[in-house]
This record gives sequence, structure tokens and C-alpha cells, in this order.
Amino acid sequence: MADILKPTDENLRNLREFLRLGGLLAVPTETVYGLAANALDAKACEKIFEAKKRPSNDPLICHVASYEALESFCEPNDVSKTLADAFWPGPLTFVLPKKDTIPGIVTAGLDSVAVRSPNHPVFRQLIEGCDFPLAAPSANPFAYISPTQAIHVQANLGDQIEYILDGGPCEHGLESTIVDLRDPAYPEILRYGALPVELIENAVKRRLLRPTRNSDHAGVSIAPGSLPKHYSPRTPLDLRPSAVSESELVESDQKTAYLLLRKPVNARANNIHWLSENGELEAIASSLFAKLRELDNAGYQKIIAEEAPELGLGLAINDRLRRASFR
Repeated sequence: MADILKPTDENLRNLREFLRLGGLLAVPTETVYGLAANALDAKACEKIFEAKKRPSNDPLICHVASYEALESFCEPNDVSKTLADAFWPGPLTFVLPKKDTIPGIVTAGLDSVAVRSPNHPVFRQLIEGCDFPLAAPSANPFAYISPTQAIHVQANLGDQIEYILDGGPCEHGLESTIVDLRDPAYPEILRYGALPVELIENAVKRRLLRPTRNSDHAGVSIAPGSLPKHYSPRTPLDLRPSAVSESELVESDQKTAYLLLRKPVNARANNIHWLSENGELEAIASSLFAKLRELDNAGYQKIIAEEAPELGLGLAINDRLRRASFR
């Protein structure tokens, strides 16, 4: 079973050397926990796919300490610089043309690479001492609910890896927003995430193209997390486009879990759960994956969840719920 390690100076030094030699470990980020390997080491990155049972046509995100580190393995542009100045380090990933220094396994054979500079203080301590980028998808079995605590990683991948670096609960609880900047004249959102689209558009002073496809390049995904079924509990999940009525909650079957956006006024049955006290999107996003895990392990036969408003973080919340409910 994987050891959960505190971020002491000694542990961080040992883990950097472990990564340099081709090791695989789970790391905390401000979005979700990631499963990290040296992005310049193809054999190390193969271990990510093996541990997660991840298909090889799903590329990885490379994590760097700073924007300046990009030039050694991809081709940044003026738009990526503008967005990095505004939001890095943070939950924003760019897709840019790659250089040959990045192995093909990292990019699913594409000529582009996804890159991000994370803002979690523990991950930054780790990566600032590395002279290589870290490839790190979410640290969970492929298509299952993303982990937002070290114990989530241990529960699902503890027998596949040696170490989990503990950074506490993740702040945002949703993966990064991904923007395609291969053609800077036409930036496109590839995945809704923890950074609202409206903030990105304000920074570049233009409207971004919205997701119109899940993949191209002969079935190879350009961005992680873009397959129709993803972030999914084992328990079947039904998604409601509007709020669940109080009468339905009162009469609900105890074998069905109801997952509400906000705490209900009256309903207090044990199968009624909520993601926030007052419907704040930040609270809903940060608790979504942890609550889905809780319900998935509680023995319910079905989960009924409410959609969020289609704006700001609500776009990312609904994206995760729709993929989680896909059959």
C-alpha cells in the first residue's frame, strides 16, 4: 500500500530523486490530485497509463514551475503569454505546438502538448526543485471520480504506486480549464474547468470558441477528460435539469441518493445530500467529487443530481455531472 508522506524538506528531496529515476507518485494540486512522472522519460510515463488503465489515445498534461520553462519543449505565443501573466500559476492549461523533447506517449502522438503551472504550494515546492516537467493526469483509475484528498488516491491506486505526497484537500475540486492555443488567432475552450471562461475572455478581450468536438486526429483526444463517459461513480447517476421538488424529496426511496446544489429547507432524510449551504458555485465545485465518492460507497442503487446554472463555474460542474451520468 502506498505511503502517504508529509511535505518535509527531506521527503521532497527524496521524491524529486525518485521522479528523476523514473518513479511514479501522487501529488496534490489546487484542482485534484495528480499521478506524476518525469514528462521527458517515456518509460516513466508508460507507468501512468498502466496504473490508471488509461487508453494511449488520451494525452497527459505537463506541469512546469514557470512560463519560462515552456520554451524547451513547446512553442508559446503572445496569447499564451497574456494568459500566463493573468492566471499562472493556476488552474489553466494551454495546448501548444510541441517540440521533440516531449515523448510521443505524453501527447498521444500528436504534434501538440498540454501545459500548466500549478498553484498548490506543496506541488510548487516539489516541482521548483526539478529540472524536468511533470506529466500528471488525475490520480484515479481511468474514468472514475477524480481524487481531492490523499486518502482518495490511496483507496483507488494505493496498490499501484509507492508514494502519495499529502497536500491536504484540494482547493478547487475540479480539473483545470483547457484552452487550445495552437492557432492564437482562434483560441478555443477544450474543457471547462476551475477557471471560469468569462475571466479568460476578459483577459484576451475576445470571445473564445466553445467546445464543439470531443476529439479529432483519427480518434485521438486533444485534451484530457473529453470523452463522453468520465468522472463516473459505479452507482448509476441521473441528472436533473431543474431543481428537485420538496415533495419528491419527502416521498423519496431510501435506496436513491439525492444530490442537491444547496441545503434544503425542510427535507432531512438520510438519503438527501447537498453540495453547499446556499448554492455558491465555488463551494459546489470544491465538494462535488468528494461527495460523489461518499455516495458511491454508501450502497445506494441510484444517485439523482441537480444541474448547476449554466454560467461561470456552473459550466464545469455540469460538464463533470453530464460525463458522470453518461451511459
